[in-house]
Amino acid sequence: MGLLVKRTVFCISDGTGLTAEALGHSLLAQFPDTEFERLTLPYIDTIEKAEQVAERINSASERDGHPALVFDTIIKQEVRAVIAKSNGIITDIFSTFLQPLEETLESHSSYSVGRSQPATDNPAYINRIEAVHYALDADDGAKLHHYDRADIILIGVSRTGKTPTSLYMAMQFGVFAANYPITEEDLESNKIPPALQQYRHKLYALTIDAERLSAIRHERKANSRYASITQCEDELRQAKSIYSRFKIPVIDTSSQSVEEISTRILAATGIERRHQ
Repeated sequence: MGLLVKRTVFCISDGTGLTAEALGHSLLAQFPDTEFERLTLPYIDTIEKAEQVAERINSASERDGHPALVFDTIIKQEVRAVIAKSNGIITDIFSTFLQPLEETLESHSSYSVGRSQPATDNPAYINRIEAVHYALDADDGAKLHHYDRADIILIGVSRTGKTPTSLYMAMQFGVFAANYPITEEDLESNKIPPALQQYRHKLYALTIDAERLSAIRHERKANSRYASITQCEDELRQAKSIYSRFKIPVIDTSSQSVEEISTRILAATGIERRHQ
């Protein structure tokens, strides 16, 4: 295989830039043979800022020997016009997607995507903040007496991805996710930990390839029994026995991103997303 082609990518917005970034990254993921240097530039909301960004686009295009790729969700027409004059390949997300909708709906868009009501008045936003606080408070088996509030309780041996998955569910979907570590004592008993017995219907297990788990643990405690491949294999085997015995659903996190893990779990459980 030859060297990867390198292209610079700008995700630009006069808001947070999350929409441009998310769509841009999703589209570019379809091109694995290209190396992308990604830059997200939020709050480009004046002509002066736009001119500075246009200079950066032009410089990147000259350096790479190829036009930079630009995804933008800029609302102000005068700011968008400056960016459009740069030497990049521009994907104006608003005009690309909203114009056909305007024609179909026979109505003009407000061109205010991402500019909703103030966060303090937005129930979905408030719920996400509460869900994040909950995920932090209920991390790693803490505050068991609050498990009645949990939408889901992720379980698994140490370093299988429980904490990042819990937090992603909270931040992205407003889901109240707790997580509980399966210890060696739990594994030896071959039973669901007593603290989780009444919440069996909320449990979802995370597992992982033993070699991958060993590598992750070595980053935390190198050359330890905790990180040894034998220990990892034993723990995963015993945990699998518990999940099978008590019919706890399991997802393998070895080669999946936290976004994929979270989405698959929610799809499997039918838990409502509260991100709107």
